[in-house]
Amino acid sequence: MYLSAEKKKEFFTKHGGSEANTGSSEAQIAIFTFRIAHLTGHLKKNRKDYNTQRALMNLVGKRRSLLDYLIKIDVLRYRAIVKELGLRK
Repeated sequence: MYLSAEKKKEFFTKHGGSEANTGSSEAQIAIFTFRIAHLTGHLKKNRKDYNTQRALMNLVGKRRSLLDYLIKIDVLRYRAIVKELGLRK
């Protein structure tokens, strides 16, 4: 699998603060960004895979919702995660 348990732990420790903090917005945004990049690469090779395209759009929407939530709660955390992951609005 492309997203192993070790990789998830790495994301949670880097963005969530600790391995057990799996619910932080930053950690979830980082996981979603990794999955979006993976699905985008898959869709570049397989143009007609509409199920993957639909899943990708759902992930983008979830990430956008989390980013909107984060900007309402704390602008500095929002700016930090956007800069760290290389996202732009």
